[in-house]
Amino acid sequence: MSSTLSIRLPDDLVRWLRETSKRTGQPQGELIRIQLEKARAASEEKPWMRWAGVIDGPSDLSCREGFPGK
Repeated sequence: MSSTLSIRLPDDLVRWLRETSKRTGQPQGELIRIQLEKARAASEEKPWMRWAGVIDGPSDLSCREGFPGK
């Protein structure tokens, strides 16, 4: 299924889009889809991140007693 979306872009972004399209040979719509896919992938939920900073332990695991090199 395909949908059409109309958006207003600032002049500098339009210039970048046109120049990139000419340089790469990719249609402007394809360049926009690629960037939207990248944004979606970067914002996907990472369930393990809820534990960031919550687990109590040494701040540097290499400082544990009995760690090789200590």
